[in-house]
Amino acid sequence: MRWFLIMVLTGSLVPVGMAGAVEKDTGTEIATYFGYEDCIVLKNDKVRGVLTGHGGRVLEYSFQGENAIFLDPSQQGWQYKPGEPTVELTGGRLDIGPENIIPAHPRLWFGLWKGEVTGPRTARLVSQPDEATGVQLTREFCLDEQSSQLRVTQYIRNVSEEEKNWCHWSRTFATGGGMVFVPLSRERRFPRGYIMYGPGSVMQFHPEDPAIGERDGFLEIKSTPQYPKLGMDSYEGWFAYLGKNNLLWVKRYPVYPDRSYNEMAGLTLSIWYYRDEMCELEPIGPRESIEPGAEVSFTEQWWLLPHDYPRPGQSVDRSDNRNSQMAVVEGCCWMALGNQRRLNSGWTAGVIRVALHDKDTCLNEGVLMQASLFVLHRVID
Repeated sequence: MRWFLIMVLTGSLVPVGMAGAVEKDTGTEIATYFGYEDCIVLKNDKVRGVLTGHGGRVLEYSFQGENAIFLDPSQQGWQYKPGEPTVELTGGRLDIGPENIIPAHPRLWFGLWKGEVTGPRTARLVSQPDEATGVQLTREFCLDEQSSQLRVTQYIRNVSEEEKNWCHWSRTFATGGGMVFVPLSRERRFPRGYIMYGPGSVMQFHPEDPAIGERDGFLEIKSTPQYPKLGMDSYEGWFAYLGKNNLLWVKRYPVYPDRSYNEMAGLTLSIWYYRDEMCELEPIGPRESIEPGAEVSFTEQWWLLPHDYPRPGQSVDRSDNRNSQMAVVEGCCWMALGNQRRLNSGWTAGVIRVALHDKDTCLNEGVLMQASLFVLHRVID
């Protein structure tokens, strides 16, 4: 028997300071990547993130050289020019919503952002002020010194003279054809834990699709659905995406059951498949009331962990820990200090304690004092 420890950070890892020169051994460098000059690279021994000011995007989030982010090769070096045809930008994208309410904002979506290194493995991208939405966006990125954790924070600042009511909308393209795992809340509005967009403008609240099912308290999307856009009302604050590149991408983000969500149908998460080419992973924030001159923020925490993609006809077995990384998925169903959550019956019971972790889980021993550790009891041959 063996214990697997899952950390829930209770504070920031690295304080963000003023911009400075890139120094040796700080885990940052400037490089040309995907046809873009002056990209900011954040890296540690196993993980690398690459940021571009063109659209304020993440071009690479990789573990041991394997990129989890989908990039369309035909877009290499593409730059926005007002009045000329645009493309459906790929990469690790972030945005603001609600999707069908907010006006078009090409200056934020396609435009050139100012990038700067702000510390060891930390950087900031700042947009131009946008007249259409009345806001200016800032995105801050912090890669942990040892683990795969990438902390992504988006700030929305109201630069207009009237209140704005937007929300955070993550629109990250992962490599395609993977499987999604979403923990279901005990209290939910959607009978099956999700809604399906389509056909046309219809939103199905009781859909049936052989690619989607519920198992052990999780919504599982096993392949591209009949209609590719889905919306969830889970308040568990995390989900995971297992790509065919054998990488498990875990996203954790804050949820607010007592606040209003102004995305259509009050979604906290959306998933969009495009054939088997890419999958859009979309945590959604609550409605923000932003007064002139005020600023709000939303933080996502990302992890990449090696996990074998199942062979045809095989399911992902969360109880078989010969490949132990799935313990990290269940561990992200966290019970943080001061925020006691009811545990889903499908999860293994655990306790809060401080101890050393198994290094194979890719977690950071150096921040144990900043973490509450959720311990999962697992059996290993």
